[in-house]
Amino acid sequence: MTRPFKVLGIQQIAIGGPSKEKLRTLWVEKFGLEITSTFVSERENVDEDICAMGSGPFKVEVDLMQPLDPEKKPAVHTTPLNHVGLWIDDLPKAVEWLSANGVRFAPGGIRKGAAGFDITFLHPKGNEEFPIGGEGVLIELVQAPPEVVSAFARLAAQ
Repeated sequence: MTRPFKVLGIQQIAIGGPSKEKLRTLWVEKFGLEITSTFVSERENVDEDICAMGSGPFKVEVDLMQPLDPEKKPAVHTTPLNHVGLWIDDLPKAVEWLSANGVRFAPGGIRKGAAGFDITFLHPKGNEEFPIGGEGVLIELVQAPPEVVSAFARLAAQ
């Protein structure tokens, strides 16, 4: 059967938590994403910061969501997300800096991932020593190969 479409890349990821403040600490303060807008909907029970990662055709939307009422549905703060993978231009430097800034990593360190790239994972939960975690989301950091780094560099130079 011929598929009548192609998956071109990540358009968005949506991450829910009890409070956007903790989500912002990781995604905005530590990763440097920009909040481009906000969205509040009683019907969807959501107060959401819409962030941007990248630009142009490589731009990915990252929605940081908290419920308006934690007792109502949809429960945007309890919807599971197995993990999200992020291209990183210098994985060892990222791990060093993030660790020094309170980000908790899952056991295993940097290693080869399923697709052959070096990877590591941020732990879904912070602890006393490393208080910043993925707020319930496992986050895979992936060393971008030279061609991906170059494509993003070319795009940024435009």
